[in-house]
Amino acid sequence: MIYMSVTIGTPLQASAFKVLLLGSGELGKEVVISLQRLGVEVHAADRYDHAPAMQVAHYAYTLNMADAEQLKQLIEQVQPNLIIPEIEAIATEVLVDIEQQNIATVIPSAKAVNLTMNREGIRRLAAEELGLPTSAYRFADSLESFRAACDDIGYPNFVKPVMSSSGKGQSRVKNFDEVDAAWEYAQTGGRVNQGKVIVESQIDFDFEITLLTVRAKNAETGEIETQYCDPIGHRQDAGDYVESWQPQAMTPAALQESKRIAHKVTTALGGCGIFGVELFVKGDKVWFSEVSPRPHDTGLVTLASQFQSEFELHARAILGLPVNTTRHSVAASAVIYAGVDDSNLSFSGLNLALSNPHTDLRLFGKPEGFKRRRMGVATARAETTDQARELALHTATQVIVEQN
Repeated sequence: MIYMSVTIGTPLQASAFKVLLLGSGELGKEVVISLQRLGVEVHAADRYDHAPAMQVAHYAYTLNMADAEQLKQLIEQVQPNLIIPEIEAIATEVLVDIEQQNIATVIPSAKAVNLTMNREGIRRLAAEELGLPTSAYRFADSLESFRAACDDIGYPNFVKPVMSSSGKGQSRVKNFDEVDAAWEYAQTGGRVNQGKVIVESQIDFDFEITLLTVRAKNAETGEIETQYCDPIGHRQDAGDYVESWQPQAMTPAALQESKRIAHKVTTALGGCGIFGVELFVKGDKVWFSEVSPRPHDTGLVTLASQFQSEFELHARAILGLPVNTTRHSVAASAVIYAGVDDSNLSFSGLNLALSNPHTDLRLFGKPEGFKRRRMGVATARAETTDQARELALHTATQVIVEQN
């Protein structure tokens, strides 16, 4: 029997195993905490000071990561073993060069980052190369071609910038009268304004899920194996996650098809780590929607439901360590919004929010709030998903965000 040895040094020493996080939001913060527990030296970067993950990393850097020269200089300065891209606004061509020169390993791979940062790349891979079921779609890079695409797809349809996240720039177009406004919103809402959008047909589905898919090395053979967390149901508002729960009930056939799709797309992307595969489900039928090669916002529920959260799974997988996707509880999560456009915010009502022993909170520590900006999340465990959802939502409403 062969055991694959994994060695991690000591942070802040010459032996340190270094990870560079590109994007330091709330998901990255939990990844940093998981990496810290395993003795990894973490360097966190973002476009603004005091981002959540910066607050728990060993080192923090503020820069424009879409600027190739700035990003290259940072990598040369840090000399990381692993690079974890967390956001879309990154000069991905630099990561391709870094990987080709064997300077550092990009998580899960430079190819995966390139494809998934751009909706066009991942949709063409899934639908045209892998033959996975998706909604009908068209791409448009001008108002004229966008109008034609909307007419071709039909109404209602969904419009998304090819590069955006958390619902930014996304809209549902019910008729031709709303087309021009949707184009304008997409142009201003994307993380990187490339002028290109995807127009998708509306699928008649029962629910949508995130199937957290983990590619990790077998401890004995070193071969990469694929494991799955129980499916996560979620509710979105304007493309942005509002609440999630685990497990989502579904037919055995639909679950098997979901795993088939997830396995096919994540295998094509390659590398190790956790992937958030988003799927639409109706009865036994499943359609691929999107994939993120990193922890997923809807997966915050795993902080309450699993022995190893999605963040611990990601940290272990990228370090070459064994993973355990087992769920121990039925749980749900609900978002806490700022509700105001202000900085230096305070949070009260925490004692009431946590009065139930089956609840928990994560306050992200973002230095500035906007009305629809996620500032925290409430989690809850219960006997059923409905009970867990009700408790998580109640817990979130007990937290009062105040201006100072």
